[in-house]
Amino acid sequence: MQLKHIKTLLTPQDGAAKVTCMAWAPNNSKFAVCTVDRVVLLYDEQGERRDKFSTKPLDPKFGKQSYVVNDMAFSPDSTKIAIGQSDNIIYVYRIGEEWGDKKAICNKFVQTSAVTRLLWPAESAIVYGLVDGKVRLANTQTNKSSTIYTTESCVVSLASNVSGKGVLSGHADGTVVRYFFDDQDSGESQGKLLTHPCPPYALAWGANGIMAGGCDRKVVAYGREGQVLQSFDYSRERSEREFTAAATSPSGQSVVFGSFDRLRVFNWAPSRSLWEEARPKEITNLYTITSLAWKKDGSRLCAGTLCGGVELFDCCLRRTIYKNKFEMTYVGLSQVIVRNLSSGTRVVLKSYYGYEIEEVKILGKDRFLVAHTSDTLLLGDLLSNKLSEVPWSGSGGNEKFFFENETVCMIFNAGELSLVEYSNNEILGSVRTEFMNPHLISVRLNERKQRGVEDNKKLAYLIDLKTIAIVDLAGGYNLGTISHDTKIDWLELNETGRKLLFRDKKLRLHLFDVESGVKTTLLSFCSYVQWVPGSDVVVAQNRGNICIWYSIDSPESITMFPIKGDIVDLERVDGRTEVAVTEGVNSVTYTLDEGLIEFGTAVDDGDYDRATAFLETLEMSPETEAMWKTLSKLALEARQLHIAERCFAALGDVSTVRFLHQTNQMADKFSQETGEDGASFYKVQAHMAMLDKNFKLAEMHYLEQNAIDEAIEMYQELHMWDDCIAVAEAKGHPELSSLRGNYYQWLTDTGQDERAGEVKESEGDFQAAISLYLKAGLPAKAARLAISRPEICSSADTVSRIAARLIKGELYDRAGDLYEKIGNNQRALECYCKGGAFRKAVELARMAFPAEVVKLEEAWGDYLVQQKQMDGAINHFIEAGCSLKAIEAAIAARQWKKAVHILDLQDDESAEKFYVKIAQHYASVQEYEVAEQLFVKGGHIKDAVDMHTTAGRWEEAHKLAVECMTEEEVRALYVSRAQELEKDGKFKEAERLFTTVKKPDLAVTMYKKNRMFDDVIRLVAKHHPELLTETHLLLAKELEAESRFSEAEYHFVKAEDWKAVVLMYNVHDMWEEAYRVAKSHGGAGAQKQVAYLWAKSLGGEAAVKLLNKLSLLDYAIEFAANKFSFDFAFDLARLSCKEKIPEIHLKHAIYLEDEARFPEAEVEFIKAGKPKEAVFMYVHNKDWANAQRVAESHDPESVSEVLVGQAKFCFEQKDFQKAEAFLLRAQRPELAVKFYKDADMWSDAMRICKEYLPSKLSVLQEEYERENSKKGGRSVEGLLEQAREWEQSGEHSRAVDCYLKVKDDSNASLMEKCWMKAAELSMKFLSGDRAMEVVQVVGPRLTQLRKFNAAAELYLNMDLIREAIDAFIEGEEWNKAKRVAKELEPRYEDYVDQKYKEHLKNQGRVESLVGVDVMAALDLYAEKGQWEKCLDTASKQSFKILHKYVALYATHLIKEEDAVKALQLYTQHGAPPNPQNFNIYKRLSLDLINRSDTDGPESYRLWADLRNFLQQLCENVSKSAEANSPAHQDFEQMLLIAHYLATRSAAKGAEQLISLAAKVSVSLLRYTELIRADKAFYEAGLACKAVGWENMAFIFFNHFVDLCDALDDGHAPDHSDFMDTDIPFEVPLPTKLCVTDAQLEQIRDWVLMVSVQNRLDQVLPRDERDTYEASLVAASTGLRSLPCVLTGYPVLRNKIEFPGAGKAANKEDWNKFLMATKTTHSPECQDVLKFISQWCGGLPTSGFSFH
Repeated sequence: MQLKHIKTLLTPQDGAAKVTCMAWAPNNSKFAVCTVDRVVLLYDEQGERRDKFSTKPLDPKFGKQSYVVNDMAFSPDSTKIAIGQSDNIIYVYRIGEEWGDKKAICNKFVQTSAVTRLLWPAESAIVYGLVDGKVRLANTQTNKSSTIYTTESCVVSLASNVSGKGVLSGHADGTVVRYFFDDQDSGESQGKLLTHPCPPYALAWGANGIMAGGCDRKVVAYGREGQVLQSFDYSRERSEREFTAAATSPSGQSVVFGSFDRLRVFNWAPSRSLWEEARPKEITNLYTITSLAWKKDGSRLCAGTLCGGVELFDCCLRRTIYKNKFEMTYVGLSQVIVRNLSSGTRVVLKSYYGYEIEEVKILGKDRFLVAHTSDTLLLGDLLSNKLSEVPWSGSGGNEKFFFENETVCMIFNAGELSLVEYSNNEILGSVRTEFMNPHLISVRLNERKQRGVEDNKKLAYLIDLKTIAIVDLAGGYNLGTISHDTKIDWLELNETGRKLLFRDKKLRLHLFDVESGVKTTLLSFCSYVQWVPGSDVVVAQNRGNICIWYSIDSPESITMFPIKGDIVDLERVDGRTEVAVTEGVNSVTYTLDEGLIEFGTAVDDGDYDRATAFLETLEMSPETEAMWKTLSKLALEARQLHIAERCFAALGDVSTVRFLHQTNQMADKFSQETGEDGASFYKVQAHMAMLDKNFKLAEMHYLEQNAIDEAIEMYQELHMWDDCIAVAEAKGHPELSSLRGNYYQWLTDTGQDERAGEVKESEGDFQAAISLYLKAGLPAKAARLAISRPEICSSADTVSRIAARLIKGELYDRAGDLYEKIGNNQRALECYCKGGAFRKAVELARMAFPAEVVKLEEAWGDYLVQQKQMDGAINHFIEAGCSLKAIEAAIAARQWKKAVHILDLQDDESAEKFYVKIAQHYASVQEYEVAEQLFVKGGHIKDAVDMHTTAGRWEEAHKLAVECMTEEEVRALYVSRAQELEKDGKFKEAERLFTTVKKPDLAVTMYKKNRMFDDVIRLVAKHHPELLTETHLLLAKELEAESRFSEAEYHFVKAEDWKAVVLMYNVHDMWEEAYRVAKSHGGAGAQKQVAYLWAKSLGGEAAVKLLNKLSLLDYAIEFAANKFSFDFAFDLARLSCKEKIPEIHLKHAIYLEDEARFPEAEVEFIKAGKPKEAVFMYVHNKDWANAQRVAESHDPESVSEVLVGQAKFCFEQKDFQKAEAFLLRAQRPELAVKFYKDADMWSDAMRICKEYLPSKLSVLQEEYERENSKKGGRSVEGLLEQAREWEQSGEHSRAVDCYLKVKDDSNASLMEKCWMKAAELSMKFLSGDRAMEVVQVVGPRLTQLRKFNAAAELYLNMDLIREAIDAFIEGEEWNKAKRVAKELEPRYEDYVDQKYKEHLKNQGRVESLVGVDVMAALDLYAEKGQWEKCLDTASKQSFKILHKYVALYATHLIKEEDAVKALQLYTQHGAPPNPQNFNIYKRLSLDLINRSDTDGPESYRLWADLRNFLQQLCENVSKSAEANSPAHQDFEQMLLIAHYLATRSAAKGAEQLISLAAKVSVSLLRYTELIRADKAFYEAGLACKAVGWENMAFIFFNHFVDLCDALDDGHAPDHSDFMDTDIPFEVPLPTKLCVTDAQLEQIRDWVLMVSVQNRLDQVLPRDERDTYEASLVAASTGLRSLPCVLTGYPVLRNKIEFPGAGKAANKEDWNKFLMATKTTHSPECQDVLKFISQWCGGLPTSGFSFH
């Protein structure tokens, strides 16, 4: 990022006149500056001052000087400015969109303290900070403000992230707090983020981190979670001062910090993932920068100063001119401003993901933008300013873009077409196609609004030249595929995407209806075709005619009129549609009938009255008739029956008109009588179903109303007797037999003999049935019946009649079956043979005529040959023993292997003729080995040799030839032939002949003579692999001698001797080649060595240049030094790396030291700046004089080390006096002490220590004693004796130590006596601290010996009251402990009591504890699990204490998974509204709700108890302080769920309420955030399946299976089936199955079966709101309906309201429930009604009394 000064907007003053704040408008058109005199100046984007206005104080009486403006910000729409003032107020000024608009205050927010900083990130939300540390939010719509969070320190800075969804606040104590309105799934934390070392007055939030600066003159970069990434410290720069302001570029890639006379720029480097500082912008006399503002497009930065100046800077990375038409300014890595040089319009192109924009192109007639980043593609429309950024992996720039469609960009890349909708940041769709012509692709995106269609996005394209695919881009699925017989050259969808026009190469125009899948040919010889814009009218040209389809739904209705030229264009403007035609040199326009086009528009808009009115103005014509048909179809679909009646009347369809007229009369009469919609009348619904030919639906409507006679009458009128009788049978109709008789009579009267026969057969009258079947000409059916009934077979007359008719009809197969059934095997066999049923004939012959089987098999084979079924004939000929026929059949069937197999089994010489025929086949398919075998078997060896020779198979030919010629003759023949081929230059053929006669050496010699070394190598590798390496080397040396180095290199490498290659190139001074070979084959080490030798051969500066180029200079210097080439190393270092010279001196010195050249080594060590090493060298060699000399001259610090070294040497030589002198000279007396100690010379050690180290004397003495004790191993007696001696000599401290050391586990009294003596001595003679220390040692020891009283007395002597009490307690001397506490330290009385309680607890003496501490006793009962005693005792206390332990017991039961018992507990003791119990109540309710196998009637009591418990809880909460809290609402929702579960269990107990139970199960899906989703969907699916709602059952079971699968893969299942419903999308995934594996597999199988049958639509049923019927929220309006108190379904029309507010029921469900309760007297149903009465404030007036 570079800053370039453009101009000064506001001239600075001579004194301090601070610019307090500045802001750029989001639309880049305005820039505001607030000066020290509280006036806001407004500039345009060119920096010209255009307007100003004054701010005002909170109270005018305090005057203009009473406040300062601390900050300001523009609103997101750039029409308002928020001003934050120090007099505790924020004013919002409306400044308007145009310059000069009136300024007015539209909002004001009074605060409790001064406003320090503010932002305006969202449309109506201002974020601001106060002096008191609060960060608040002001809503300009409601004119109210609220606190987001509170801190204890003044807000000094605010910054938002790039998206404006998050806010950072900096505080005076260095704290930085982060808050998100929407974290955009970033996962970043909120709250206190970091603490900066100083107040972060300059705070910036970039795209990749946070930067802060302040008065410590440091800029610190923090990571996303507050960790320090980088620190830029300028505190040592004298010219730098504190950082006062910071600004982030709009892309977040750059940050600018302002300080004194300087702007510092930091840029994010993505490749290195860190901030890099650019060159700072320094301006002398600018003074302190007080404010910074960055233009929202990133192109300008403004800086305000302490002296009142405002400077404008240009910000850009680079700027380019594109095609001399556009200027492109790269203001950041991810942001480019594209400006049209001619119009001045600008577009800001920005990567939403922050990727670096690589290149920007402008395509498509200079209208469309295309830019690439590393992972995305940016597209834009300059005209509409719509921009998109979509994920796009690198494709090398091979994409092709098409911009023919103004709403979508088509991108072709590697055979794939991708569609990007402008302003949408996701790829709309991708398909595979190779056809990039825009005329072969059609995209339609919401071009015309349709009824009930929200998002209409369709694509048609070519899969291949003859196949079109149509895709729904919104849904992502295929709508259809059209396979055509001719290549397609044009296609286009209509604007709604429902119809597709396409034309093929034969100029035939076709129409495809996407919904029905019907293809229609519209026109031949079509030279032009187009859809009329805004309609479904088609205009096309056929030779000399214009063809117009005003109603494309009736393709046969076409309007044509002649023209003389060709159509060139079609235009629809201002209500006129004109077709432009060129007739010679003239242009003519033809106007289309706008009225007919208008009809199509009215239909699409759903205004059928308008369409009817329009059609009535037209005369009847084919076009009008087609439109009446279309309207009639649409009116029927919309159930607008009067309009449909009018349409059919216009069409002259009298029968339909009459039928609709009757239906309308019924509907009107019903409406008049009931006031309800006539369309809901069951007769009307049945009539409509009949009109749709859906008679089953009509029957259902009748039967639902018990109108059985009407259903039967309907079927009789329609002559649908089967359905009529089925209804009568199902309902037990009294006229059933009469109906059956009428049916049979009708069948015979109408000549339906077959059907009449079936009726008779079903009635058991088989003779009559056979007669009718024969009469109907169906002898096969009669035969089937006769065969199945033995009593008929016994009638010869009947059988002969049937057989005669079968033979007459040439049904020989069935006749044979019949004859076989009656035992006439001969006739059966004849019939089978005549009918070609040889399988049955053979099976019959095997049983009845075994001798005939062979003949039948041959006849069967002959029959199959006649039928050209050669494959089948083969086996039958084999069975018949006709081998030759079998072979011929196998050859004819091309079953060559089978033919060979049969042939091999033959002894007959006549079969040998087949060998040649089969062999020729195998030769033709190049299976030479098989062919050869067959030729040889047939005795045609010469043919086999000719075959191999012709195919160039010399070796095989040679093998066969050997059988006819001697070996020498064959070899001579082949060698001479090979030599001839060599002369002709046919080396490959010659080689083949040489190798055939096993003379490969001749081939090698031939290739070598002709310098064909590759072939030489190939043959050697094949025939003499052991000589391959040697051959490579020989060839390499020969080529090297001929100076053919590259070829020689190849052979050396193949011989794995790359070193020879390097040596060859070295010898010939070809270093580059040598380096290349070493690099390729020798690895890094060899490569470096060759580079070193190359450099060494060059020497001087050339060597340095080479090594620098290869980046091996450091290596070469080090390698030269390691190889002892110090002169070369020094040359290289002096020329390039002088800092390496000391290192080389050091290595040279080490080398000389190893060579024992010490004086030279000394010189080199000193040159290397390592004199200490020279000293160590001499010390190591015991050359003390030189070591002393070098140390004194060059490293005085080492003198002492030399002396120490001499001293060590003298000690080793036992010269102690001299050693001591050296150490004292070196001022190291502690070493002298150590050496004397090591030599066991303790007296001398003591002497030195006493004289030079008196402070360490006591430690040395103790060490001496330890040594003595180790050596002596003193006994107890010895210790006692020593202690007494110390005591007598007055060494009481030592005596105490000895007494304390006494330890004899066998004599406890002695130990007690000694330790007490130690304590006594310490208290008498030693200091207080020492005495305290001894007592604290002795006390615990006495306690261990259980001498508690003695220990306590010691403690009391030292005033250690607490320790004394603990000793008494440990000895269970409770009275003494209490007395000590009471008399000496009363504050320990509670402590003793507490210990006493704990003692009782540990002893389990709960009854004793009750008298002392009830609460402790209750806790002990709880710990022991004696809950009954616990609760019994607690109940005698207070209600609060009782419920504390009830809650603990409930928690225990819930953990033990006994939630039912916990519920009983609360049922018994009540549910107080304590907030601390809320989690228990929630967990208890959720555990019960999610129990498995609780959906049956037997679970009613459980749900009723839970419901009653929750009702009591809700009533208690509503009377407490927690009323209307979120927890209260949660409990209300759980109460609703529990009520529904109870209602479902009650309904399942009554058979007539099973559909009601299903509705409840479906409604419960609404609450799957609380109920386990898998359980809810499983139960809903079972319930729906049980009542026959298979469509819903399929969808619910399908989702249940997806949820179960989510257990394995962890991915959330697809939720598309439940879009626009109130079923939650984000629900917790199950952790284990709610069903068994067998149940799951059963559900899977059912779902799979339904999917395969494809008989259900995977769509949820919808109601009159066009919304899923169980959803409370209407999809189109968002209106929420009340849930039914019984089923949970939405209450729409027929509802029953309850006295309680917000409670209602569906009338039909309510009445059904009441009726069932009355009839079944179910106590569960009565209990449900009782609960509803209490819950809803009573039952409705027409309620049901359950008493």
